[in-house]
Amino acid sequence: MADDSARNRVWTLPNLLSMVRLAGVPVFLWLVLGPEADGWALALLMVSGFTDFLDGYLARRLNQTSIVGQILDPVADRLYILAVVVGLALREVIPWWMAVSLPLRDLLMWGLVPLLRTRGYSALPVHFLGKAATFNLLYAFPLLLLGDGEGTVATLARVFGWAFAFWGIGLYWWAGLLYAWQVRTLLATTEPRSAASRDG
Repeated sequence: MADDSARNRVWTLPNLLSMVRLAGVPVFLWLVLGPEADGWALALLMVSGFTDFLDGYLARRLNQTSIVGQILDPVADRLYILAVVVGLALREVIPWWMAVSLPLRDLLMWGLVPLLRTRGYSALPVHFLGKAATFNLLYAFPLLLLGDGEGTVATLARVFGWAFAFWGIGLYWWAGLLYAWQVRTLLATTEPRSAASRDG
């Protein structure tokens, strides 16, 4: 019972960090699209990346892993990636095909959730490819934002940013297709559960 109550907690330090990180998403978009304060936008992304590491570390260290935290953390990651690609596309730093390809992959993932629920699952374990893809993308877009300028630093940032971006997008879709294959295998090898057993 104690373990269940701990997992159901909402107001934990890691969850508060995730909430602060989520609150930074519209601020980032305003900085990029309003005053085009790229330095502050980059600083915000750096803080977000640090808190992303910190909330996971604290959740394990303080034994504050929770269901809410397991939802908030990936949602914050996805929203930051979405905010960055939309902001950079509107600024014409990246092409629109790149901005659209990432949300399309997430739509595929969300479309698989109802299929998982027919077998009594809400999600499958996160694959290391997905973590590697997110790592690449969270490095790529700040570098591309930094590369939206002149000079040696901007040129180097563009080169490394595009390298991280192409690797990240490739891994992102590879992880998504692998996840879809796992769902297909699960559907083929597991009996459907009744609605009553799923709700229970």
